[in-house]
Amino acid sequence: MDDDKTPRFSLPMLYAGQAQKELTHNEALVAIDTLLHLVVRGTTGLPPEDPTPGDCWIVGAPATDVWTGREGQIATWTTGGWRHHVPTVGMSAWSIVDGVMLTWLGAEWSQGELRGTRFQVAGMQVVGARQPAIADPSGGAVVDQQARATIAALLSALRAHGLIAAA
Repeated sequence: MDDDKTPRFSLPMLYAGQAQKELTHNEALVAIDTLLHLVVRGTTGLPPEDPTPGDCWIVGAPATDVWTGREGQIATWTTGGWRHHVPTVGMSAWSIVDGVMLTWLGAEWSQGELRGTRFQVAGMQVVGARQPAIADPSGGAVVDQQARATIAALLSALRAHGLIAAA
Protein backbone atom coordinates (compact mmCIF):
# COMPACT_ATOMS: atom_id res chain seq x y z
CA MET A 1 0.00 0.00 0.00
CA ASP A 2 1.16 3.55 -0.79
CA ASP A 3 1.45 5.42 2.55
CA ASP A 4 0.80 8.71 0.74
CA LYS A 5 -2.71 7.60 -0.29
CA THR A 6 -5.84 6.34 1.46
CA PRO A 7 -6.36 2.57 1.07
CA ARG A 8 -9.76 2.53 -0.70
CA PHE A 9 -9.88 5.48 -3.08
CA SER A 10 -6.23 6.57 -3.19
CA LEU A 11 -7.01 10.02 -1.86
CA PRO A 12 -3.83 12.02 -1.18
CA MET A 13 -2.81 12.30 2.48
CA LEU A 14 -1.63 15.47 4.21
CA TYR A 15 1.49 15.41 6.39
CA ALA A 16 2.97 17.80 8.96
CA GLY A 17 5.48 20.13 7.34
CA GLN A 18 4.22 19.30 3.85
CA ALA A 19 4.69 22.08 1.29
CA GLN A 20 1.73 23.20 -0.81
CA LYS A 21 -0.87 21.29 1.19
CA GLU A 22 -3.62 23.08 -0.70
CA LEU A 23 -2.71 21.15 -3.87
CA THR A 24 -2.98 17.80 -2.10
CA HIS A 25 -6.19 18.88 -0.41
CA ASN A 26 -7.71 20.09 -3.70
CA GLU A 27 -6.85 16.79 -5.43
CA ALA A 28 -8.64 14.94 -2.64
CA LEU A 29 -11.68 17.21 -3.00
CA VAL A 30 -11.84 16.54 -6.75
CA ALA A 31 -11.71 12.78 -6.09
CA ILE A 32 -14.42 13.00 -3.43
CA ASP A 33 -16.57 15.20 -5.69
CA THR A 34 -16.25 12.56 -8.42
CA LEU A 35 -16.64 9.35 -6.42
CA LEU A 36 -19.32 10.33 -3.89
CA HIS A 37 -22.68 9.44 -5.50
CA LEU A 38 -20.98 8.87 -8.83
CA VAL A 39 -22.89 9.82 -11.99
CA VAL A 40 -21.35 9.09 -15.40
CA ARG A 41 -22.27 10.32 -18.87
CA GLY A 42 -21.76 6.80 -20.24
CA THR A 43 -19.05 4.36 -21.28
CA THR A 44 -16.67 5.14 -24.11
CA GLY A 45 -13.07 4.51 -25.07
CA LEU A 46 -12.71 7.85 -26.84
CA PRO A 47 -12.34 10.99 -24.71
CA PRO A 48 -15.03 13.55 -25.60
CA GLU A 49 -13.89 16.61 -27.52
CA ASP A 50 -15.56 19.32 -25.43
CA PRO A 51 -16.27 18.05 -21.88
CA THR A 52 -17.58 20.24 -19.06
CA PRO A 53 -15.72 20.27 -15.75
CA GLY A 54 -17.23 17.63 -13.47
CA ASP A 55 -18.40 15.36 -16.31
CA CYS A 56 -17.43 11.71 -15.76
CA TRP A 57 -17.23 8.64 -17.99
CA ILE A 58 -16.39 4.99 -17.58
CA VAL A 59 -13.40 4.33 -19.82
CA GLY A 60 -14.44 1.60 -22.26
CA ALA A 61 -12.37 -0.73 -24.39
CA PRO A 62 -10.47 -0.10 -26.45
CA ALA A 63 -9.35 3.12 -24.81
CA THR A 64 -7.63 5.65 -27.05
CA ASP A 65 -5.73 8.92 -26.85
CA VAL A 66 -5.10 10.10 -23.24
CA TRP A 67 -7.30 7.25 -21.93
CA THR A 68 -5.09 4.48 -23.37
CA GLY A 69 -4.50 1.75 -20.78
CA ARG A 70 -7.23 3.02 -18.45
CA GLU A 71 -10.09 0.67 -19.42
CA GLY A 72 -12.67 0.30 -16.63
CA GLN A 73 -11.47 3.40 -14.79
CA ILE A 74 -13.52 6.51 -14.07
CA ALA A 75 -12.41 9.54 -16.06
CA THR A 76 -13.37 13.01 -14.80
CA TRP A 77 -12.78 16.25 -16.67
CA THR A 78 -11.53 19.10 -14.48
CA THR A 79 -10.27 22.59 -15.25
CA GLY A 80 -6.81 21.06 -14.91
CA GLY A 81 -7.45 18.20 -17.36
CA TRP A 82 -8.41 14.54 -16.97
CA ARG A 83 -8.35 12.83 -13.59
CA HIS A 84 -8.62 9.03 -13.48
CA HIS A 85 -9.87 6.91 -10.60
CA VAL A 86 -9.58 3.15 -10.18
CA PRO A 87 -12.93 1.72 -9.04
CA THR A 88 -13.22 -0.51 -5.98
CA VAL A 89 -15.32 -3.69 -5.84
CA GLY A 90 -18.96 -2.87 -5.20
CA MET A 91 -18.70 0.75 -6.35
CA SER A 92 -21.86 1.96 -8.06
CA ALA A 93 -22.48 4.69 -10.61
CA TRP A 94 -25.63 6.03 -12.24
CA SER A 95 -25.33 6.06 -16.03
CA ILE A 96 -27.19 9.05 -17.47
CA VAL A 97 -27.20 7.74 -21.05
CA ASP A 98 -28.37 4.22 -20.09
CA GLY A 99 -30.68 5.20 -17.20
CA VAL A 100 -29.41 2.33 -15.04
CA MET A 101 -26.99 1.63 -12.20
CA LEU A 102 -23.53 0.29 -12.98
CA THR A 103 -21.60 -1.76 -10.43
CA TRP A 104 -17.88 -2.56 -10.48
CA LEU A 105 -17.44 -6.32 -9.94
CA GLY A 106 -13.65 -6.25 -9.78
CA ALA A 107 -12.91 -6.91 -13.44
CA GLU A 108 -15.85 -5.28 -15.24
CA TRP A 109 -18.82 -2.97 -14.82
CA SER A 110 -22.19 -4.74 -14.48
CA GLN A 111 -24.96 -2.74 -16.17
CA GLY A 112 -28.51 -2.60 -14.84
CA GLU A 113 -28.30 -5.75 -12.70
CA LEU A 114 -29.63 -6.00 -9.17
CA ARG A 115 -28.10 -8.64 -6.93
CA GLY A 116 -29.48 -10.02 -3.73
CA THR A 117 -31.32 -12.88 -2.10
CA ARG A 118 -34.78 -11.31 -2.10
CA PHE A 119 -36.65 -8.12 -2.98
CA GLN A 120 -38.95 -6.47 -0.49
CA VAL A 121 -41.60 -3.78 -0.83
CA ALA A 122 -42.96 -2.22 2.37
CA GLY A 123 -41.32 -5.01 4.37
CA MET A 124 -42.98 -7.80 2.37
CA GLN A 125 -40.95 -10.12 0.15
CA VAL A 126 -42.16 -9.90 -3.45
CA VAL A 127 -39.37 -11.79 -5.23
CA GLY A 128 -37.15 -14.56 -3.88
CA ALA A 129 -34.87 -17.31 -5.09
CA ARG A 130 -35.88 -19.24 -8.20
CA GLN A 131 -38.19 -22.15 -7.44
CA PRO A 132 -38.09 -25.57 -9.17
CA ALA A 133 -39.66 -25.91 -12.62
CA ILE A 134 -43.35 -26.75 -12.93
CA ALA A 135 -44.03 -29.68 -15.24
CA ASP A 136 -46.18 -29.08 -18.32
CA PRO A 137 -49.52 -30.91 -18.38
CA SER A 138 -49.37 -33.96 -20.58
CA GLY A 139 -51.65 -36.69 -21.82
CA GLY A 140 -55.30 -35.76 -21.82
CA ALA A 141 -57.16 -38.59 -20.15
CA VAL A 142 -57.57 -36.74 -16.86
CA VAL A 143 -57.54 -33.11 -17.98
CA ASP A 144 -59.19 -31.66 -14.87
CA GLN A 145 -56.69 -33.31 -12.49
CA GLN A 146 -53.71 -32.19 -14.59
CA ALA A 147 -55.05 -28.63 -14.87
CA ARG A 148 -55.66 -28.45 -11.12
CA ALA A 149 -52.18 -29.83 -10.37
CA THR A 150 -50.55 -27.28 -12.70
CA ILE A 151 -52.57 -24.39 -11.30
CA ALA A 152 -51.71 -25.50 -7.74
CA ALA A 153 -48.01 -25.61 -8.67
CA LEU A 154 -48.22 -22.11 -10.20
CA LEU A 155 -49.95 -20.73 -7.12
CA SER A 156 -47.33 -22.38 -4.91
CA ALA A 157 -44.51 -20.80 -6.93
CA LEU A 158 -46.14 -17.36 -6.82
CA ARG A 159 -46.56 -17.67 -3.04
CA ALA A 160 -42.96 -18.86 -2.61
CA HIS A 161 -41.77 -15.76 -4.47
CA GLY A 162 -43.99 -13.58 -2.31
CA LEU A 163 -45.93 -12.33 -5.32
CA ILE A 164 -49.24 -13.41 -3.79
CA ALA A 165 -50.20 -14.06 -0.20
CA ALA A 166 -50.85 -17.55 1.16
CA ALA A 167 -54.50 -18.60 1.19
